[in-house]
Amino acid sequence: PAWVPPAAAAARGSSCPEEEQRDDGDEQPAPCVLCSREDAVEALELLGATFVDKKRDLLGALKHWRRAMELRHQGGRYLAKPEPRQLVLAYDYAREVSTLDELEGLITDPDEMRMQALLIRERVLGPSHPDTSYYIRYRGAVYADSGNFERCINLWKYALDMQQGNLEPLSPMTASSFLSFAELFSYVLQDRSKGTLATQLGFSDLMGVLSKGVREVERALLHGKDPVTDSAQFTKTLAIILHLVFLLEKVECAPEEEHQKRQTIYRLLKCSPRGKNGFTPLHMAVDKDTTTVGRYPVGKFPSLHVVNLLLECGADPDSRDYDNNTPLHIAARNNCPLIMSALMEAGAHMDATNAFKQTAYELLDEKLLTKSMMQPFNYITLQCLAARALDKHKIPYKGFIPEELEAFIELH
Repeated sequence: PAWVPPAAAAARGSSCPEEEQRDDGDEQPAPCVLCSREDAVEALELLGATFVDKKRDLLGALKHWRRAMELRHQGGRYLAKPEPRQLVLAYDYAREVSTLDELEGLITDPDEMRMQALLIRERVLGPSHPDTSYYIRYRGAVYADSGNFERCINLWKYALDMQQGNLEPLSPMTASSFLSFAELFSYVLQDRSKGTLATQLGFSDLMGVLSKGVREVERALLHGKDPVTDSAQFTKTLAIILHLVFLLEKVECAPEEEHQKRQTIYRLLKCSPRGKNGFTPLHMAVDKDTTTVGRYPVGKFPSLHVVNLLLECGADPDSRDYDNNTPLHIAARNNCPLIMSALMEAGAHMDATNAFKQTAYELLDEKLLTKSMMQPFNYITLQCLAARALDKHKIPYKGFIPEELEAFIELH
């Protein structure tokens, strides 16, 4: 398809890389192998589906499907297709044809032929095969190219459910699906995407994908994924989730929908997930590196809106990464005094030190003009000064004071 960012490129390149390595021009004839009638039928049906999706040759596909249908009826004993459990919205409630007459009627409806290809592939290969979800995503990308975002979103949601139900948590293919959604939503929400076929992106579309993203994190932790050894996978998934939260600000939502959004973010925070170097979602929300999550721009970080939302949903402003940096330290490194003020208003300790005994204020760029506007002493209490005095003079305190006070002193 002509429209590359973000749908088709994401569907082609990320979910099934082996597709790009195949060269049909170099294919050699396969040796003749004896097989059952059922295997022969399914092979011909799959070949027809490949002609539809990969070669874009509908007449070639019809030829192979015709041969398969003749084989199904051979000898007067019809080899029936299994009845589908239910018709699927993503396939526009299409059902597979079962007679030659129905098959011949497909030629007048190219879109119906494309749905037949998806139905055949899911039946023969099964939902766990990577090609099944890959071509569903690819077909959705083609619809996005033509401006039919609603069909695209329905197909991608179906593929995402299929991946989450059959692949291991934080699979690269699933992450690619989430990223495609984020990039598509970002594109649709921009003015340049508005056209005669453009659909109004609603809260439910974004919220549905965000909820599935949080579910992916929950699944990963439930299955024993380690945020240390699987740091890259957790980092990418958390970054995409934060981008979806960023985009949610751009759509109107009712009070009950606002509650649903906060509930979902609370679910994420309750998991206590970690990204690179032990970053919490709040660390990532104040880090400019979170901006780059794919090949195309989605949200921009640090984001004051996302930070405030995380804090409202219970994010700990004094959480530590593996170098004992608080989100305040990361915000200072990114020269964001406005976000630093928001963190301090939420209770972050300005004089908390990291593993290198640095406070956030010391990390803020001295050349930043707004630095002089910040008054760190407004946020330092007598407790903070006492804690720093204990540390400075190496006064023993462990075992002499309550444990929560020990943690407070260690913070400084």
